[in-house]
Amino acid sequence: MLAAAEKTAILTPWNTSDPVAGAIYSALCERHGKKVQEKLDAGFVTICGLGGLGSNIAVSLARIGVGHLRLIDFDSVDWTNLNRQSYFVEHVGIKKTDALKGFLMKINPFLTYETVTARVTPKNLASCVGDAPIICEAFDKADQKAMLAHEVRRQKPDAYLVSGSGMAGFGKTGLMKVREVSPHFYLCGDSISAPKPGAGLMAPRVAICSAMMANIVTWLLLGKSGAC
Repeated sequence: MLAAAEKTAILTPWNTSDPVAGAIYSALCERHGKKVQEKLDAGFVTICGLGGLGSNIAVSLARIGVGHLRLIDFDSVDWTNLNRQSYFVEHVGIKKTDALKGFLMKINPFLTYETVTARVTPKNLASCVGDAPIICEAFDKADQKAMLAHEVRRQKPDAYLVSGSGMAGFGKTGLMKVREVSPHFYLCGDSISAPKPGAGLMAPRVAICSAMMANIVTWLLLGKSGAC
C-alpha cells in the first residue's frame, strides 16, 4: 500500500533571520552565485530507490540546496548496504526513507523532504513520483529499471528521466559516461558491467555513477547551460 508522503516543515522562502538558515544560504550563494542558487531553491526532484545511487544522489542535491526532494523506497537498511550507501550502523533495520531523511536534515534542515515508503509499480507510479519535473531512476534490478523507464516515458512524457546502468566492480573509470537516450532521458554509467563474484557493487564506482546523475540533474535544473 502507498504510504502518504511525509513533508518536513520548511522556512519559505529561506528565513535568513534564522541564524543557521542565514549562514547556510549565504554560503550557498557565495559558492554558487545568487541567481544559480535561486534556480536550485526552486528545484523539485523525485528519487526512486534509495540505495547506492539514490542515497548518494540525494546527499549531493541536498548539499547544493535543491529545494524539494521526494524520496521513494520500500526497503530497510541492511548490513550489506553499508559498503556503498549513505547510511550508518545506527540505521540498520530502519526504513531507508526515514534513515535518509534524517541524514539529509543534518546536512540542510531548511529544504523540503518528502518520503514515500512504497514499492513503485505501473499502477502507483504517478502517485509515487508526484509532479516532479525530474525523476531519478536508482533501482538495483534490471527489470525494475526497465519498468520505471518505460512507465515514466508513458505516464510522464514531459518529465526528465535520469537513470544509472553499469557501475559494478572497480577500475575502468573511462568507460563511465553520460548518454542522451532521448531529449528527456539521460543514462549514466558504462551500460555493461553487472555485479559478479569478486567484482560486486563497490563504493567508488557507484559514487561515480551517482555523481554523474546528480550532475545531470543540476544541469537540467539550471536550464541545460552548456554541454552535459
